[in-house]
Amino acid sequence: MDRTRFPIDPWRLVETSPSPDDQGLTETLFAVANGYLGLRGNPEEGREAHAHGTFVNGFHETWRIKHAEEAYGFAKVGQTIVNAPDAKLMKLYVDDEPFILATADVESYERTLDLRTGILCREVVWRTSAGKRLRVRSERMVSFAERHLALLSLEVEMLSGDAALTVSSQILNRQDGTDEYAVGSEAMGAGFDPRKAASFGHRVLQPQAQESTGERLLMGWRTTNSRMTLGVGAEHHVTTDAEVRTSQLVDDDQAKQVYSFRLAEGQRFRVDKWLTYHSSTGVPVAELLDRCHRTLDRLVPEGVAAAQEAQAAWLADFWANADVEVPGDGAIQQAVRYALFSLAQAAGRADREGIPAKGVTGSGYEGHYFWDTEAYVVPFLTYTMPHLARNALHFRARMLPKARERATDLALDGALFPWRTINGEEASAYYAAGTAQYHIDADVAYALTKYLDATGDEDLARRDGIDILVSTARMWTDLGFWREGPDPSFHIHGVTGPDEYTTVVNNNLFTNVMARHNLERAAQAVEQLAETDPQAHSEAVQRLGLEPDEPETWARIAAAVHIPFDEALGIHPQDDHFLDREVWDLAATPPEKHPLLLHYHPLVIYRYQVLKQADVVLALFLQGDRFTTAQKRADFEYYDPITTGDSTLSAVVQSIMASEVGYHRMALDYFLRSLYVDLADAHSNTVDGMHIANSGGVWSALVSGFGGMRAVGGQMTFDPRLPEGWEELTFRVQWQGSRVRCRLTQTALELTAETGPAAAGEAVALIVRGTPVAVTGETTTVPLDGQGERLDEVLAPGCHVGRARADGSVISASTPETGLTGAP
Repeated sequence: MDRTRFPIDPWRLVETSPSPDDQGLTETLFAVANGYLGLRGNPEEGREAHAHGTFVNGFHETWRIKHAEEAYGFAKVGQTIVNAPDAKLMKLYVDDEPFILATADVESYERTLDLRTGILCREVVWRTSAGKRLRVRSERMVSFAERHLALLSLEVEMLSGDAALTVSSQILNRQDGTDEYAVGSEAMGAGFDPRKAASFGHRVLQPQAQESTGERLLMGWRTTNSRMTLGVGAEHHVTTDAEVRTSQLVDDDQAKQVYSFRLAEGQRFRVDKWLTYHSSTGVPVAELLDRCHRTLDRLVPEGVAAAQEAQAAWLADFWANADVEVPGDGAIQQAVRYALFSLAQAAGRADREGIPAKGVTGSGYEGHYFWDTEAYVVPFLTYTMPHLARNALHFRARMLPKARERATDLALDGALFPWRTINGEEASAYYAAGTAQYHIDADVAYALTKYLDATGDEDLARRDGIDILVSTARMWTDLGFWREGPDPSFHIHGVTGPDEYTTVVNNNLFTNVMARHNLERAAQAVEQLAETDPQAHSEAVQRLGLEPDEPETWARIAAAVHIPFDEALGIHPQDDHFLDREVWDLAATPPEKHPLLLHYHPLVIYRYQVLKQADVVLALFLQGDRFTTAQKRADFEYYDPITTGDSTLSAVVQSIMASEVGYHRMALDYFLRSLYVDLADAHSNTVDGMHIANSGGVWSALVSGFGGMRAVGGQMTFDPRLPEGWEELTFRVQWQGSRVRCRLTQTALELTAETGPAAAGEAVALIVRGTPVAVTGETTTVPLDGQGERLDEVLAPGCHVGRARADGSVISASTPETGLTGAP
């Protein structure tokens, strides 16, 4: 990062000068959101902009997927998040000269996103063509305290000269039209990139209602195909000594509140713009406009200060639970807090919706929910803000009816959660790297059980929890099959693991290991419910049609799930035939050929041992108690050199496992790569929105990697790996109702209960390197003998060439350009 332009600040992201070269990036980085509503960091004046964007979580349009060759069970309907009407617009004219940042004579500029207040502020001193000088200050906030509220302000002060000014505050449907400057709505980038959102070939938002009364504007739309509804409301409050003339204009796709006035030198004009968005899957627009009225009627009289105080209070609670302190390096501290803040913006008020891969900061991945949420984001929420984890898991439970329908489409019992979705239906048109990732069921079960172990939430366990576990266990029972012999085993064929560069394989290790856990926990959950709450058990049996022998069957299958292991190489193969392939020579692949998915046909990639992201290595982390230390190191050493890192989901996992097995330098390197994925635009697609799963992974790399935290079998353990050169690391985790502060140094781990029963004297039991520790409100210091084994080597591509397989053949490396080597 250019630190003259983006100076280091532990609690703010600051920009000291604008640049057209990275406008799309900064629009994402300076977005404000609360998990339901997101406003990209577009300028208030509307242009110049890379991609205007206002997004409402779950508000989407559907479209027919046109397969070149149809087949039964293919996803039929695509879903894409809608660019909701833009209410950020507050255009400024001085003596009829428009303020346009890209061409203005700007004497000073600063834009800041304050991570403690959640307020985006921009202050500019502008010299007009006539030589008059103005200070133009704007603020923007999307409320965490009030899910449906955003608050904007524009303040203008005449520094020299007098002038006639006009402020045009607008609501504009950019999805279907253009503004008066003909700035198109389709600005998320051109060219082939499957990570970007598709564009629509029809009008999306159908106007339904418009209202204008006094200082208030309201508009309503219905989407053409999905039939979702949206209401948008804005109310304005003006503060000035100047005499102001007001006018309004409202049509189907645009509403304007226009203020005209004259400011003398030293005078100011300020307009506060209260915004509210309400959406629904089918509630009439008239009802949504009533809700908009009620939101504005309730909150506007309380004033701007009250709304900002409520915002600061919400974030103060968030930081008390989620902050990770890394003293001694301001740049790392800033980036860590920015990543954590992005998680708050993605999940804070998602409430009844899922958590999109990009949050609500862009249209990347079409606003879909993936397994990323359960594997990377829900664990963060579980151990910092458990009620938000509960919301995410309840959302998955609400998707069960559609998941059961999807299982039926694939001739399976139980439920199969969609690979990518908004409304619960599968939206992945490429089944090989999408629908075939059955592991989504086990990922949901994993996140659920981690949450239940950490919180003891019996209410969720006996309703949503048991329904999810039973339905997913049934899917695995039907998907796999028994292979008889002296030692009967259970196999799962025709699946794709997390690595999307290897598809539709037999016995993917990650899938099998996670399915085993899913089956075990389902059997345990039914048995435990029968013992602790017979009434709830009886209701679950009735609700789910649960047969008496099902839990025993799940347990028997779990014990027999095939876990592949290759004796010759001493590793777990990623799948039955992965090791039969030759290795992709990554050392000979130039950087401009990455990511591979943008430069090579999938069938080319599938011929090689090459990974888009950690697969086996992810299993080593999520199910680490099922592998020995030696197995973890051998697997890491084999798979890390053939992992491209083309996915932002990978580096954080590689960092965690590098920490655990001793490659401390690689662990820190991978952590830093992941830390700056968005701030440095490391994958060149932050313009499409934040990488929310990576942000969750940053927390895991700190807490589970360097902090060595694991939660297995109802116990929380620590085996720290603090990097060399780091004096300390402080984080907090929620466990069994108490918040525990963990301060790690090179010589000790200090544990203090800050809230909950443990803070009141009822000790919480933790384990540090095998030794039980009772933690209360008094600090407990556990001495540490070092930070684990330190291996200084760095694993490089090509280290497997020449190794022999079980059949005696030798592994070779090549690229599609060079062809295979090693011919006799």
